[in-house]
Amino acid sequence: MFSKYLLMPYIPGAGELTVFCGAMAGAGLGFLWFNAYPAEVFMGDVGALALGAALGVVAVVARQEIVLFIMGGVFVAETLSVMLQVGYFKYTRKRYGAGRRILLMAPLHHHFEQTGWKETQVVVRFWIITILLVLFGLSTLKIR
Repeated sequence: MFSKYLLMPYIPGAGELTVFCGAMAGAGLGFLWFNAYPAEVFMGDVGALALGAALGVVAVVARQEIVLFIMGGVFVAETLSVMLQVGYFKYTRKRYGAGRRILLMAPLHHHFEQTGWKETQVVVRFWIITILLVLFGLSTLKIR
């Protein structure tokens, strides 16, 4: 009934997916509790990549890949900033002999730190942008 109301495809066995997502949310909240400024716990690449892979798998299983792309807009921007910076640097080094940069530093959050923003300002502003993108992504569920 819920999937019909939300105009989403019914996926049999998605109840287990809800339990998995609840466990991920609980683990994320526990991490954030101890990662409040000043951070006591560092996730590292292993945790961040595993978390991103889990979110990607959940999106594929739920057939909501585009919604994940919208909701993860900050992560997409961070990744694109690195790709653009490296690509432009290599292109200008080949063309002009010296590499030029688009940003002061990649990824994007380091660029904002280089322009004078404090680390906590960058984090909170990215949180705000993420909250807005998640709300927008959730609003698209009913539109489709």
